[in-house]
Amino acid sequence: MADDVFSGSDEARSTQYSKYVRWATFDEPLALENGEKLPSVTVAYETYGELSPEKDNAVLICHALTGDSHVSAHDENDEPGWWDIARLVGKGCPIDTNRYFVICPNVLGGCRGTTGPNCINPKTGKPYGKDFPNITIGDMAEVQRRLVAHLGVEKLLAVVGGSMGGHMALSWAVKFPDQVESVVALATSPRLSTQSLAFDVVGRNAIRQDPHYADGQYYDQPAGPDVGLAIARMLGHITYLSPIAMSEKFDATRDQPKDVKTDFEKEFSVGSYLAYKGQQFTERFDANSYLALSMAMDQFDLGRTVEELARAFAAGKARWLVVSFTSDWLFPSFQSKQIVRGLLRNGKGVTYCDVESHCGHDAFLLVEDVATYGELVRAFLRNALGAGRHEPLDARWEDHSPTSIFHQSRRLDYDTILKFIPPDTSVLDLGCGTGGLLSRLREQGHTRLSGVEIDQRNILACARRGLDVVHRDLNKGLEWYTDKQFDVVVLSRTLQAVYDVEHVMDEILRVGRKCVVSVPNFGYYKLQDMLQREGKAPEAGVLRFKWYNTPNIRVLTIRDFEDFCAAKGITIHDFIALDTEEDKEIPADRNPNRNADMAVFVISR
Repeated sequence: MADDVFSGSDEARSTQYSKYVRWATFDEPLALENGEKLPSVTVAYETYGELSPEKDNAVLICHALTGDSHVSAHDENDEPGWWDIARLVGKGCPIDTNRYFVICPNVLGGCRGTTGPNCINPKTGKPYGKDFPNITIGDMAEVQRRLVAHLGVEKLLAVVGGSMGGHMALSWAVKFPDQVESVVALATSPRLSTQSLAFDVVGRNAIRQDPHYADGQYYDQPAGPDVGLAIARMLGHITYLSPIAMSEKFDATRDQPKDVKTDFEKEFSVGSYLAYKGQQFTERFDANSYLALSMAMDQFDLGRTVEELARAFAAGKARWLVVSFTSDWLFPSFQSKQIVRGLLRNGKGVTYCDVESHCGHDAFLLVEDVATYGELVRAFLRNALGAGRHEPLDARWEDHSPTSIFHQSRRLDYDTILKFIPPDTSVLDLGCGTGGLLSRLREQGHTRLSGVEIDQRNILACARRGLDVVHRDLNKGLEWYTDKQFDVVVLSRTLQAVYDVEHVMDEILRVGRKCVVSVPNFGYYKLQDMLQREGKAPEAGVLRFKWYNTPNIRVLTIRDFEDFCAAKGITIHDFIALDTEEDKEIPADRNPNRNADMAVFVISR
């Protein structure tokens, strides 16, 4: 039945347990956050790789709403797991089982081996059904904590989760801050948007209104609420995709539905797809689990405002990787940005990337964008373990700013900027490129370092260097940061590419106690001579771009910047002019405005 249109992250999922699944039973009662208790809990889980002698390489993977413990095939004879399409977990994969001890449990309330509504209620001798207590994401994390301790792990190297799994990863950071070294949160949120919640409400109503639901006690009945569960899954699949992904899958074959044996409508190709996905889902999932897990996800709420999130994350000590996807409208990017802002408000170490994608919410499960998000995960985990921090970058990640006007093998302006940054100061590098300046600051002993960058490739390069960088367009401002949050804010060879110069300058002066700005000088005599002698826009030897493809939208000189500072009440504390082609400083008495191609200013307000 499967083809390119029908394939997806759950296509090869089996109704049978993997032969590698194991169970752990905890006989002590589990006190739930709602005040109720479960007399005991059994957890189905799978592990991959080996726990190191130091027990410092354990990675907990938290699955999404309809996942289970089988995250990846253990060998070529095993069934595929739910992350196998992206090849994210396994030997040599981003979550490398040659390097990490990977733990993936089925969550509390699930139906794939862990205690849930389809398990026997010891009070009645029958399945819990609707009598299964209301559980929370926090309850799921507590059961995972018990399992992790049972496996001999005192502190996790990382908790990794996407979607509802991301909620569990967030919950770990909040509930057990001393037991988590790092957090990877993919396509998730601090709470569901009202629109996303509404889809879940419709799905739950479809299940409960199915005539075979039998008030949740359908396990001994001839038929269960398969129609309602299938409709809930159909609705879910719509939210997992994006408008572009839907068009790519179905527009060309809109009126050519697949021949699916179904009672659901299949007049259009998208209808046959949804019918197939819905019916396939009922073969491996329990309707009561869908109700319990979706309600737990809907009730998860770390806070609506940045201030509330900052309070929630205050005790955490972990470093963070947060990834969103531009076309995800189930867990939209703005919600990941709220997480990042809450972390930054507390000065937490965080790397963030909003991955350009057309795949919608399912992007974190698919292969299309794994070259970005998968490699971010690989780099982040390697640095969490301390294995990749000082590895050299390959040629693709040479430290050239996309907004630099000059070719040069060495960043002379970096040498100058470093002179202006005292020891043990916190530094924010705006437009940090591949992290060259931040790396040099770290080598000098600075520890409170962060960057802002707009290019996804550069963010990956920084992650490979073990640097904390957030994905942000400077033109949109620095409201993610508080007043005077950093001792020094650096804006290096970027001002000429900024659209709203006044706003950006106001922002860096607000966020930094002092600011170091390097300014390319378009008054440089070689640029003037090229324009005057040839009558053409200068490019050869000095400029990197032609007039029609340059990102440099501002043509400013050293004198222009000095006049700007005077007009805006900005104090210039220090100034060094440079000739980067000749690799030297230009003294003040040698007309820097003509003889320097760059200048570095120290300013404040």
